[in-house]
Amino acid sequence: MIEELLMAAAGAGAAIAVYVGAAMRVVKQYERGVVFRFGRLRDDVRAPGLTMIVPAVDRLHKVNMQIVTMPVPAQEGITRDNVTVRVDAVVYFKVVDAAEALVRVEDYKFAVSQMAQTSLRSIIGKSDLDDLLSNREKLNQGLELMLDSPAIGWGVQIDRVEIKDVSLPETMKRSMARQAEADRERRARVINADAELQASKKLSEAAEVMSEQPAALQLRLLQTVMAVSAEKNSTLVLPIPVELLRFLERATPGAAAGGHAEMMPPHAMPPPVPPRSAAYLAGRADAEDAIEDLTGTSVEPSTHREDEG
Repeated sequence: MIEELLMAAAGAGAAIAVYVGAAMRVVKQYERGVVFRFGRLRDDVRAPGLTMIVPAVDRLHKVNMQIVTMPVPAQEGITRDNVTVRVDAVVYFKVVDAAEALVRVEDYKFAVSQMAQTSLRSIIGKSDLDDLLSNREKLNQGLELMLDSPAIGWGVQIDRVEIKDVSLPETMKRSMARQAEADRERRARVINADAELQASKKLSEAAEVMSEQPAALQLRLLQTVMAVSAEKNSTLVLPIPVELLRFLERATPGAAAGGHAEMMPPHAMPPPVPPRSAAYLAGRADAEDAIEDLTGTSVEPSTHREDEG
């Protein structure tokens, strides 16, 4: 009798151990347990730790609550300014409601991936090329809003969306390179013109100072001669400015006594008269006296005859 009781107790203990082993489940810290009893969702979501279910009646599904990093395949599209580009991105999302993620959508990861690709193509068609290259922060926010609106009903929250790379055709890259080079050349020319303007203003101010003190121009000329002669050149070309000649003219005593005589250029001066001999002068005087005796008036011989004589 006692042996039968011991055997029954051992059998009951073994059955209890098997039952407990079949009913015991462990939920990890980053997971949540969703229980279906006869296919019906239980309201209580099992927290991390040791939990029990009814064997052959309940089904426990574990849902990962960590942030999922999902790359979005490169999508090819035409921008609003008719440029063909390929854009790829990455989506960061996590499950905030484990029961909704299992009940509302069959595969929430696949659904988020397809929705991300569709939204990325839509963003490409609504944006310009300059926005894709330089204003990505605004496009990232737009993508996040487009993904978060339907995903929140699936128990999924979009953490952030980032555009990784924008691939351009080779012809467009060359055109952009030429555009950047032309823009840099334009800025260089503007800077050079601005420098010339500033230099001309400074030279104008220096000319005004030198006009008040003519000796400053001579000192500047001497400094230039010293700078050129320091290089040990065999030939020295020294330009003489007109202002220096005027300064020397005013400084000469003979020029000051003669007054402000206007200098004539060499090509406007009359040719020099050649020297005449004493016999030539005596003959010319006798000819003039003879002409006066014949005519009674003084007649000036023509230049042509004078030159022939």
